[in-house]
Amino acid sequence: MPHPFSLRPALAAALSISLLFSATQRLHAAEDDTDSVIARVGDSQVTAGEIRSAIENLDANTQAAVARDPSALSQVVRAILAQRLVLKEALAKKWDQNPAVTAGLARLRDSAISQTYLQAVSKPPESYPSDTELQAAYDANKAQLLIPRQFDLAQIFIKDPKGADPLVVTKAEIKLDSVRKALAKKGADFAAVATAESDDPDSAAKGGTLGWLAESRIQPEIRSQLGTLAKGTVSAPVRLDDGYHILKVLDVKDAYTPTLDEIRTQLAQKMRSERARANSQQYVAKLLQDNPVQINELALSKILKQP
Repeated sequence: MPHPFSLRPALAAALSISLLFSATQRLHAAEDDTDSVIARVGDSQVTAGEIRSAIENLDANTQAAVARDPSALSQVVRAILAQRLVLKEALAKKWDQNPAVTAGLARLRDSAISQTYLQAVSKPPESYPSDTELQAAYDANKAQLLIPRQFDLAQIFIKDPKGADPLVVTKAEIKLDSVRKALAKKGADFAAVATAESDDPDSAAKGGTLGWLAESRIQPEIRSQLGTLAKGTVSAPVRLDDGYHILKVLDVKDAYTPTLDEIRTQLAQKMRSERARANSQQYVAKLLQDNPVQINELALSKILKQP
């Protein structure tokens, strides 16, 4: 899908953890319905409690996706039911008695026991972090908590990839000229032109709307244009490798640093996670110190050698 923005992994920490915790808050919004049945397939059923447990075991990015999109939650339920069906068929065929499966289950059991025990002994006390510790962490990390300036954008995209044959280039140039003339008319409707002319079907279906994007995620060629545009104005065509992008600034949010009260819950959880990780590393290091490891390096090196 053509898009004028480069995806960069370094997103503001405050944004990522707030997504995760909005998901967690939804999970526990109604603890008293744990046993209520949400879905069934055959003689298998899934309760609200089982769904919460499944979501809590997902990675942070998937939890955030579930929080944003109810259809993603439906997919989680379908995955649970599909797994139940497969498990039922496998047990009926005594697949659990397969030697390889038995060995694999033993490894999983050992891993689960060690991991959950390590989590239990590494858990910080409920009193951590204190208000004083929270304030100190907030003050020390204030610069990293800055949420960059954001733009609510719409675009009209005209496909003209670099290196395209002359016919494609000519058609793109003709279309670009037509779009520019349409936008120059008095009372021109950017959304209508985007819907009719944009070569990006996803944004065209929404009147060209791209949604809110952090300034740091926007490609430099686009960013240099946006810095001079006021709300409601339209950029000149910007040439990127995939074609021309004409952007309209629908709205702008200035960069700001959230207050401690705004991110107290997220920051506290982040600090608890970091403390638990440090406790875990220290616990394992102490075990290894008390129980020195001996490895026959020569024999070990031969394991990976080809016969």
